[in-house]
Amino acid sequence: MNDAHWHLVVNHFPIIGTILALGILITGLFLKNNSVKNTAYILFIVAAIFALFSMQTGEGAEEMVEDFPGIGKTIIHEHEELAEKFALVLYFLAGISLVGLFLNTKNHSKAKLVSFLAVIVAIAAVYLSKLVGTSGGEIRHTEIREDSTNSKALPENSTLINADKD
Repeated sequence: MNDAHWHLVVNHFPIIGTILALGILITGLFLKNNSVKNTAYILFIVAAIFALFSMQTGEGAEEMVEDFPGIGKTIIHEHEELAEKFALVLYFLAGISLVGLFLNTKNHSKAKLVSFLAVIVAIAAVYLSKLVGTSGGEIRHTEIREDSTNSKALPENSTLINADKD
C-alpha cells in the first residue's frame, strides 16, 4: 500500500470519531455518567492519534495526485491548511480529554468544567472536520465542488457534451 492508500484508510476516523465522541460526551453529561464521558474522552484521543497518522500520510498522497488532470495544487493546499487546523484542535482536545480522564478518576470538582470545555472544543472540531472532509473529497470528486458544472467537470471532447450539442 502506498501513502495515498494509507491516507484514505486513516483519514476518516478523525472525522467520524470526533462526531461520535461529541455525541457520547453530551450523553454522558446528560446522564451524569463518568464512564460514558470517559468513553468519549478515549475516542477523542484515538481520533487525535488517527489525525497524526493522516497528517503523516497526507504529504505522500499529495505527491501522488497533485499532477493528475483536474487536480491542482491550490485545492490540495486548501485541504492541507484546513487539515492542519483540524489536527491542532484535535491534539488540544486530546489534551483536554487526558485531563478529563484524570479528573474523573479522582472525582475532582473541576471534572464537569473540563467536560463542558471539551464539548465546546469538540463542536469546533466537528465544524473543522466538515470543512476538511469536504475539501478532501473535492480533490478527486470534482462533482462536489461548488464551481462544478457539467462543462467544467468533463473534457470538451466528451461524448456526453458532444451528445448535448447534436
